[in-house]
Order: sequence, then structure tokens, then C-alpha cells
Amino acid sequence: MFDRYQYAGIFDEMFAGDGTIRLHYAPVFDRLDRLGQGAVLRRADAAKTLFRVQGITFTVYQDADGVEKLFPFDLVPRIIPAAEFDLLQRGLTQRITALNHFCHDIYHDQRILREKVVPPEMIYTARMFRREMLNVDVPGGIYVNICGTDLIRDSDGRYLVLEDNCRTPSGVSYVLENRSVLKRVFPLLFTEYRVRSVEDYPLNLLRSLQHIAPGGNDNPRVVVLTPGVFNSAYYEHSFLARQMGVQMAEGRDLIVNDNVVFMRTTAGLQRVDVIYRRVDDDYLDPLCFRPDSSLGVPGLMNAYRVGNVAIANAVGAGIADDKAIYPYVPDMIRFYLSEEPILANVQTFICARELDRRYVLDHLEKLVVKATNEAGGYGMLMGPMSTAAQRAEFAEKIRADPRNYIAQPLVQFSQHPSLIDNHFEGRRVDLRPYILFGSDIKVMPGGLTRVALRAGSMVVNSSQGGGSKDTWVLEDDAP
Repeated sequence: MFDRYQYAGIFDEMFAGDGTIRLHYAPVFDRLDRLGQGAVLRRADAAKTLFRVQGITFTVYQDADGVEKLFPFDLVPRIIPAAEFDLLQRGLTQRITALNHFCHDIYHDQRILREKVVPPEMIYTARMFRREMLNVDVPGGIYVNICGTDLIRDSDGRYLVLEDNCRTPSGVSYVLENRSVLKRVFPLLFTEYRVRSVEDYPLNLLRSLQHIAPGGNDNPRVVVLTPGVFNSAYYEHSFLARQMGVQMAEGRDLIVNDNVVFMRTTAGLQRVDVIYRRVDDDYLDPLCFRPDSSLGVPGLMNAYRVGNVAIANAVGAGIADDKAIYPYVPDMIRFYLSEEPILANVQTFICARELDRRYVLDHLEKLVVKATNEAGGYGMLMGPMSTAAQRAEFAEKIRADPRNYIAQPLVQFSQHPSLIDNHFEGRRVDLRPYILFGSDIKVMPGGLTRVALRAGSMVVNSSQGGGSKDTWVLEDDAP
């Protein structure tokens, strides 16, 4: 099944450059090799059946063939040795700490702006900067309670941060389901490894949410606020609520009375202490943000400002995952923590800067251009794969609104064996670990490995045809 496998000069997670198998992958490779094609394909079919029966889906609004999709699952796990994960854990802890300092500073003293580490115009022109949050103290001083930071590995195998997701990071339910399904259909893969558990994530998430409850309540009521069944991540909202043992609510289920939030239940109104919101800022409160929103709760922001309810992630935390703010995170780490960044960024050109903009416009055929507030692989130009017409279109967009675009060199990020039809081929992968900030900082030992299942594609998003793998972090460096 590996006869057609190609390396093409790309860093491969399973194979070294000379074609030898990396030590921590040897037992998995041997198991796949001994089983043979028929047994592997039967397990892949069993996994697909489990995903269908359990309704593990995502939504693609733009797909003419249908909205609801099964989330593609790739059978070969990604394996991260203990030493590698230790580096990631330290780097991600450092990063979320700096991002929280940054959010507090931006909405309070603005020291980083006064000292011109970050240009003020980059903040004040950011779509996710919320003036309504100026001088508002958030519970526990924590703005980013849940973060999903996207990582890639370059051609040398070095981990790089691609972006931080500090608003409503999604995908963690698939991490847990991937592990559950792989254990059921391929338990023998685990026999020669000591793989760290990811199953405690819902409990850790609940404790992080309870930590920020106002008023020192020993048993705070937590709810998951969802936009509803038609949201692309609705499966995850219901999954996490069920796993945490808390109720899920839509905006119409909540009411604010005397700046206190209550939930309508069959037993009457019950006070809500913490809202894990999966609704964007714009739609949270029609009295404060978009008046046409039917997804939010009128008066919620007043209850939040006076400290009667906690919201995770904090309103305004989206300023930290604006793609034009991302290039400044290494400077934030130096400024707030007096440390050098453990994890490097990808080189980034900010189109709002004149010199950067000129370079980008002159080299569009070599760069990846991204809209600063888009997600899911949308609003992006893959320069080396683009046509002249596409580059001309993006050049006009950049000239019209330079603040809305950044550009990066095309990084040849790593590949991993993936089951394609009846054999294995290399496909590009990234990694989204999930970091929780409560009484302490916890980095999930694993994360969502997304895989670009289309041949030649470097876009891993599920909305663009990507799938995912189970991600193993080993207890020690050798299986």
C-alpha cells in the first residue's frame, strides 16, 4: 500500500529523507504492512460507518450538493513524541499568556500602543476591536479562555505558528470523536504505544469556565450559547454541552432582568453564571451590537459589564486573532514577558504598510494572500497556483482596502501518509492544539490534525475538502 508513496522534498511525518521510517512510527507502519490492503480498507469503511451512525458532521453553506457533510476521517494517526510536545506546550503557554496580557492592555492602559510596539492605527481600524470593552474588567482578567493555535512544520521540520484562533475556536469535538472511533475500529494500533489521553478535555473545559464565574459561586451554572441548528459547528456545540453535563441554549432561551442573566426552564427562571458562547460578538446583544440580530440576548452586555455574568471567550478577544495583529505576537511576548518566543511565526507582510504592500503587489505570484478576518480557507489567494486574472482581482482588493490583507511566502508544510482509495499517499497536514486558561493553563496533549485530502492541495479546511486524523502524543519519546 506504500508502493506509490512519494516524498518530493517535503518534510514527511512518518519517513525520514532517506526513506527510513522514523522510530516513533515503526510499530504503526509494521502493523499496517502486516494487515494488508483488505483489512485496512475494512477498518476505514467501519470508521466511515461509525461517523455516519453517530452523526459526526459539519456544514458547508456554499456546497450545491448539500449542506450537511460527514467529516472525513483518515485512518493513519499522527504521532508526536514527548520531547516535541514539550516544546509545543511551552511555546503555546507562552503565547496564550502574552495574548491575554495584550487584550487587557488594549482595553485598559494601552501601554503597547503608547510605546509604539504595535501601531495604534492597526488596533483602531481592526474590525474585531470593541470600543464597548474599554475599561471593562473581565472575570479573572482572562480574555482568551479557549484558544486554538494553528501550527505547521516547514521543510526542515520546524514548528511554526500559522494563526491564533481566540474568538470561538472550533474542531475539538472531532479530536475526541477521532480518538473514540480509532479505538473502536483499530484497537491493535494502540497496543505498542503509551498515548496520552484527550478524553479529559470536557472536564478541563468545564473547570476553566467555572473558574471565571462571578461572585465566588461554588456551583456556578454554565450554559453553551449556540446560534442554533443551522450553524456549521452545531454538532460540536451539542457535543460539548453533553460532555460537560451542562445545558445548551439559544438566545431566545435567555433573558436579562435587573442586569442578571436567567435561563427559561420548565422549572422557571434559573440564573446563569457563565456563558460559553459560540456566537460572534456582532450577534451577542442587539441593544449593543447589531440591532437585527435574533441570535443574541438583549441586555447581555450590561449584565457583563457590571460583572454579573462571565462570557468565554471575552467580548473583544477577537482583536488577538486578527491576521494583521498576528505578526506582532513575537513582539508582545518580548514586551509583556521579557522572553524570546519559543515558537516562531511565518514571515508576514502587512499590506497596511506601504513598503510591504508594494512588495506584495509586485510578487503576488509567489505569495499566499489572506483577508485578515476570514476563516475556513475563504478570502485567500494561493499565488503560486493562481491565474493572472485572480492575481489582478486580488491586487485591486488590496489597493482598495490594504488593512484587510496580509501576505506570506508559501511554506512547503509537512505531509503525512493518508489512505487514498486503496493505497497510501502523502497529504499536507497542520495541527490545531487547544489551550485552556482557567486557574492554570492546560494544553491538550494532541489536537486536531487537519489533512488536505485533495492531491496537491495545501488547504486543509473541512469546507475546502479537508479531513482529519487522530493525533497521538506519546508519554515518552519511544513507543
